[in-house]
Amino acid sequence: MDIVFSDASVSFAGRQAIHPVSVALTERRIGIIGLNGSGKTTFARMINALVRPTAGRVTIGGLDTVTDEEAARGRAGFIFQNPQHQMILPVLAEDIAFGLKNRGLSKEEVAQRTEAVLERFAIAHLAKRRIHELSGGETQLAAIASVLVTRPDILILDEPTNQLDLKNRSLIEQTIAALPEQAIVITHDLPLLDGFDRVLLFHEGRIAADGTPADAIRIYREIAAC
Repeated sequence: MDIVFSDASVSFAGRQAIHPVSVALTERRIGIIGLNGSGKTTFARMINALVRPTAGRVTIGGLDTVTDEEAARGRAGFIFQNPQHQMILPVLAEDIAFGLKNRGLSKEEVAQRTEAVLERFAIAHLAKRRIHELSGGETQLAAIASVLVTRPDILILDEPTNQLDLKNRSLIEQTIAALPEQAIVITHDLPLLDGFDRVLLFHEGRIAADGTPADAIRIYREIAAC
């Protein structure tokens, strides 16, 4: 799926959060890194219209995120830094099904797709579990399932390994690596990016590096040390 930024920028209350950027993202695994406040999350949220460009244009699969907002948003699912905050219903299976119920699907298809995505991520045994009872890793898997059940082409994850122990971090790392969908990962967990196709480094609202994980991380560490 082609994601294209054409001189796209974002301003908030007179402050330039993202300076004009022109870049095309086509790779299967893309990492986004940078210091806090560097613009990386704002940039990622522009991909699925959570943030609109103040100037310029962003397209996803040829769909403009402003003029074709609803369709463009359907192409890319976003998982927030605290995934529990985006879950609406208290029981896991009900929350996953909720994302399908407003799409005109039959009751049978909603049930089938919910069951299939629970099986896909090996969390069918948690179907009747309450969200607040899930571990950190289970919550992250639940969030991934609740987004991918709607079948977007792209999954954007914001700090997916944040505050996870080593076991759950490894689980999420393996899950991301196995996804057939294109994945864009915002992270401070630099080892997570090992094997990624491309990494963008943001600094002060601009792309400071764009290349292999090793090259982008090296420049990131130089900036962080200043």
